Amino acid sequence: MAEVIKEYDERGNCIYYKDKKEQWWAKYDKNNNLIHYKDSNNYESWHKYDENNNYTYFRSTNGTEFQRKYDENNNLIYYKDSDGPERWWKYNENNNLIYYKDSDGPERWWKYNENNESIDITQQEFKQIERTREKQELYLNIKRSNRFEIMDI
Repeated sequence: MAEVIKEYDERGNCIYYKDKKEQWWAKYDKNNNLIHYKDSNNYESWHKYDENNNYTYFRSTNGTEFQRKYDENNNLIYYKDSDGPERWWKYNENNNLIYYKDSDGPERWWKYNENNESIDITQQEFKQIERTREKQELYLNIKRSNRFEIMDI
């Protein structure tokens, strides 16, 4: 059986891992968010978070980079990565998505009824498009945090 070496910081985060195949180091902030990762294969990544622990920035040695911004309600309002278009979101007072735009495509607006149910979506060309849960989820998927977490093996 191969020997596995693990070291943890005072908060229980794995900061060092070594086995027969790999070795890596990790550093965390005071909120246990990963802020730096480096492995024995020359991969390295840097991570930043805002005061609400929203994942705001990622950069790695393989050229991947992204930036995210959030509003006061922790709704994603801006996203830009190294491979795709810039994206913007706006929300109403109920935190419902009311506007989406990306630098490659049309703008979209959402309207809601008194029960906060989406009643229509309008594209930039002012055509009504069918409102389905799946389509709205497509635009909201990026809102969900995709935090990079190191899992103990």
